[in-house]
Amino acid sequence: MTWLVTGGAGYIGAHVATALHSAGERVVVLDDLSTGDPARVPDGVPFLLGDAGDPATIRETLHRHRVTGVMHLAGSKSVPESWQRPQWYRRQNVTVVENVLDAMAEAGVTRLVFSSSAAVYGTPSTPTVAEDAPARPLNPYGQSKLDAERAVASSPGVSWIALRYFNAIGAGAAHLGDHGTTNLLPLVFRAARSGEPLTVTGTDLPTPDGTAIRDYVHVADIAAAHLTAAAAVTSGRRSRVYNAGTGTGHSVLDVIHAVERATGTAVPWRAGPPRPGDPSTVVADVTRIEAELAWKAAHTLDDAVRSAWH
Repeated sequence: MTWLVTGGAGYIGAHVATALHSAGERVVVLDDLSTGDPARVPDGVPFLLGDAGDPATIRETLHRHRVTGVMHLAGSKSVPESWQRPQWYRRQNVTVVENVLDAMAEAGVTRLVFSSSAAVYGTPSTPTVAEDAPARPLNPYGQSKLDAERAVASSPGVSWIALRYFNAIGAGAAHLGDHGTTNLLPLVFRAARSGEPLTVTGTDLPTPDGTAIRDYVHVADIAAAHLTAAAAVTSGRRSRVYNAGTGTGHSVLDVIHAVERATGTAVPWRAGPPRPGDPSTVVADVTRIEAELAWKAAHTLDDAVRSAWH
């Protein structure tokens, strides 16, 4: 196998590319560096600067490198930004996928692992949300991921798995950390270092401590899920969606306290209004992925926070 990892210089994509390379797989990374960093790409892995949504670029990449499977992680993921630029998000997260699928069909590439999101669920009606729960996205980002999943599912002849990520945190190595400006953990670290209070968006939600609850999964576990998915789509025909989470929820204040334990520093914070379109609780039901792929998250919240801090 030769795996093309689109978005492979990004936070999650680089962990996936590193895991594949470490497992002895041939890997090629394609990234436009809009949010990626080429320093994250493992030594010995070819890096191509380009847009995965450009038909000529993706066709040339598949043919030149004799790609036999694609892991598609390229895309945009900011919920607030998706409200400001809904059509751009559709292009980034749906049109790009359609172009990748067209190029795969032309090149005879029939294996795909697709990066999806728990944002497709919207506000779950149960304590944990399973893959067959109704998909009711609350924002253009979530809708774009759901529409992309549907494009993947309608592609004839493709053996595919879509992994619905929950909240990825942590770092497999120091240079692979999350330096995003909208994700919770980097913002908490920034408050710990600077003393400038973190704004907690929503403190009177219907949760035990009033702050939003999410399923925080170590990015190294997500990378391991991709290895498992790669084996599954290679060994036989697949057309399946799986949650990639821990099955355990933690609140924003839980994350703040984990950072305080890791850093030995008090984290200042202040209450702010909840973000529009943000559900109060989203936690994965991981029954399907544990039973069918024998994958289970191996790291705790404290493990992930410590790795990111280091």
